[in-house]
Amino acid sequence: VSSQFASLNCQLNHQSTMKLAIAALLAGSAAAFAPNAANQGTVSLNAMPDRLWDTMVDKTERSASLPWLPRPINLDGSYVGDVGFDPFYLSSIPKNFAGFLQPPQWEETEGISTLYFMREAELKHSRVAMLAWFGWVATDGGFGFPLRFPGEIYSVESIPTAYEAHNVLVDQGSMGFLLLAVGFIEFCSSAVLVEVSKGESDREAGDFGLDPLAFLKDKSKEEQDRMKMREIANGRLAMLAFGAVSTQTALGDAYHGFPYF
Repeated sequence: VSSQFASLNCQLNHQSTMKLAIAALLAGSAAAFAPNAANQGTVSLNAMPDRLWDTMVDKTERSASLPWLPRPINLDGSYVGDVGFDPFYLSSIPKNFAGFLQPPQWEETEGISTLYFMREAELKHSRVAMLAWFGWVATDGGFGFPLRFPGEIYSVESIPTAYEAHNVLVDQGSMGFLLLAVGFIEFCSSAVLVEVSKGESDREAGDFGLDPLAFLKDKSKEEQDRMKMREIANGRLAMLAFGAVSTQTALGDAYHGFPYF
C-alpha cells in the first residue's frame, strides 16, 4: 500500500510540475505581446509634437490690454499704437504673406511677416474708413449742407441720401470707374510690398511717403510717433464709426437721413 501511495504521490507531483511549466510558458508568451506600461508612457510623451501655441505667446508676460491672457509674441511694443490687444492671437500666426502678392514659385523672397502685413492692412483700412465716414456724413448734410460732386446725377434729387448712393451709382456707371481706380492703387501698393518681400526696401508698413502738408518734416522721432499714434487711433475709431453708421441707416427708411436716428 505504501508503495502504491508513493507512486500516486509521485504522479501527482509530476502532473503539478508539468502544469506549472505550461502556465509559465503561456505567461511568458503573453508578456511578449503585452505593451510595457513604463515604456508606453515614455514613448507617448516623447512622440507628442511641439505645440504651436508655445511659439505664439510669451508665457512670462501678460497682455497689456487683456492681463488675464499671455502676451502675443509679436506684440512687443515696437510698433506705434501697439497696446497688446489681440485676443485671437492673429498677429502670432506664422505665415509668409508674400504669397498673397505673387506666386512663391516665381522667385525666392525673404517674405513678409504676419505683423508687418497686418499693420499694412490696418493702416489702409483706417485711412479708407476715415474718408468713408466723412464722405457719408457730408453727403447727408451732417456738416450744415450736403457736400456733393457737381452734376445732376449727384444732386439730392437723384441721390436723396448716402444710403441710396451705391445702387444708384452702380446703375449709372460711376462705380465702375471707382473700381478701376481702386484696382490701380492696389496694384501700385502691391508692387511696393513685393520690393519689401525681396529685401529691396526697408519702408515701414503703411508708409507711402505721402505728406504734402509736411506734417512730419523736421520733426523728432517722438513727435513723429505721436502723429502716427493719432492716425492709427483715429483710424481705428473711424472703422468702428463707419460700420456703425452704415448699419444704423440700413435698419429702416426712417434712419436713412442724418442724424440716422
